[in-house]
Amino acid sequence: MEKNLFMMCEKVNQNAFSELPLGYKIRLCRKDELSIWKAFPFDSDKEAREYESFMTEYFNKVYAPKGNLFFEKCTFVTEEQTDKPVATCFAWKSYECITTIHWLKTLKKYENKGIGRSLLSVIMSKLEPKDYPIYLHTQPESFLAIKLYSDFGFCLLNNPQVGTRTNDLETSLPYLKDKMTETAYRNLRFTTAPKEFLQAVNKSEFAEF
Repeated sequence: MEKNLFMMCEKVNQNAFSELPLGYKIRLCRKDELSIWKAFPFDSDKEAREYESFMTEYFNKVYAPKGNLFFEKCTFVTEEQTDKPVATCFAWKSYECITTIHWLKTLKKYENKGIGRSLLSVIMSKLEPKDYPIYLHTQPESFLAIKLYSDFGFCLLNNPQVGTRTNDLETSLPYLKDKMTETAYRNLRFTTAPKEFLQAVNKSEFAEF
């Protein structure tokens, strides 16, 4: 069963920002690339096919009601020469009131090149003070991303429940300690979510981030 972790950033650490590596560019997702975006979270074509209906339902419930806003927000990193999308991420106003980071993912072949860090730098740099705190949902298996988020100033939430989902922090920490470097694990920070956030996520049975 997938375990849930939640993180919050009250002030971004700009020292974590980086420039996009040479040979890549930033652009928005086009409407004809929706199927490409839906497959992004998954590391194989088989897995992408298995979860296609879930991604379609998620898109229809969370993004489609906002018209073209998804395509004005959803960001790709692409190869300069081929224009092939290799990473994606964007910020989204969930539950009409809280800013969340959605679907940060770099294709396996392009990991460890600094692409994810540079993309998150672009996304975070566009946010304004009024957008904070920033929230995100992740899993313990994404321990490399958790280290990245931590660098940017995100803290792990210690609330036992977030909306309809259990927060599996306590049971995930041994896994993180085993998988992360000693320094990365030691640098993890923890905090409690504000009541306004919890009230917002409790308004809906469908998780919007």
